[in-house]
Amino acid sequence: GGSGTRGVLIRAVGPALAAFGVGGILADPRLELYSGQTVIQSNNDWQAANNAALVAGVSGQVGAFALGPVSKDAALLTTLAPGSYTVKVTGAAGQSGNVLIEFYEVP
Repeated sequence: GGSGTRGVLIRAVGPALAAFGVGGILADPRLELYSGQTVIQSNNDWQAANNAALVAGVSGQVGAFALGPVSKDAALLTTLAPGSYTVKVTGAAGQSGNVLIEFYEVP
């Protein structure tokens, strides 16, 4: 909603949940962001993103816990226009498990 673009941080946290005692985690989440039927961005392993340093910095600014430097968690930092979007999380190798999906508005 709204009339302007918004910065957002979207995270699919699986492996990092082990530090919080969560069992049965999704070992390697893959995150996809859709506009309609079209994938507009995706990530598998947040630190492999071309903006990984920004993802790490913004995570701290919005109050998200840090992801490990070699973690298999996924994250997207992007700017979205008003509209409807869908996020899909799957196991990168077809596996399943528990995952936490987080959305943060980035000022």
